[in-house]
Amino acid sequence: MECKCSLPPETLTQQVQGVKARDVKGILPLMVLMVIVFLLLLFWENETTEDITLTSIEHLHVDYPQNSALLRYCNYMILQRVIREPDHACKKLHVFIHERPQKINSVCTSSKQMTCPNYSDSSCFQSETRFRMTVCQLIDGTRYPACRYQIAPIEGFILVTCDDLGPVNFQGYIE
Repeated sequence: MECKCSLPPETLTQQVQGVKARDVKGILPLMVLMVIVFLLLLFWENETTEDITLTSIEHLHVDYPQNSALLRYCNYMILQRVIREPDHACKKLHVFIHERPQKINSVCTSSKQMTCPNYSDSSCFQSETRFRMTVCQLIDGTRYPACRYQIAPIEGFILVTCDDLGPVNFQGYIE
């Protein structure tokens, strides 16, 4: 077989032989260090993202536009968003707000500020307009993960705690 290459045959032989083991020994510690750093960054990234996702007010309480699964809305939404008590029990009561996140963010600039009913040392902001919401009430006798809820559509003023970036926690509502 005849080679139609521009490289001399001895160069091709050197390329086919590859890298010798003694050449790799010098970079092995660097490769191990790079793998360790990569794994640390990978796990750190996932942990941070999970915390933000699971605790954000938007993830837990905002459903805009409202999901079209009306028949079993609460059962579907609570299961989809993995909403439960810290001990993994079914949450007894949960509220979904059907309003734009921007409008919920504006509650933090409301003039209606009060002491939070759940936390006496925190200030709550009450919305100045009524929001459409769905209240999900746990049906007695159901257990996680087969939580079942009664649905109650309502309109009311929401109460939130805020920081410099906007709403932090949903504290409840006033009808």
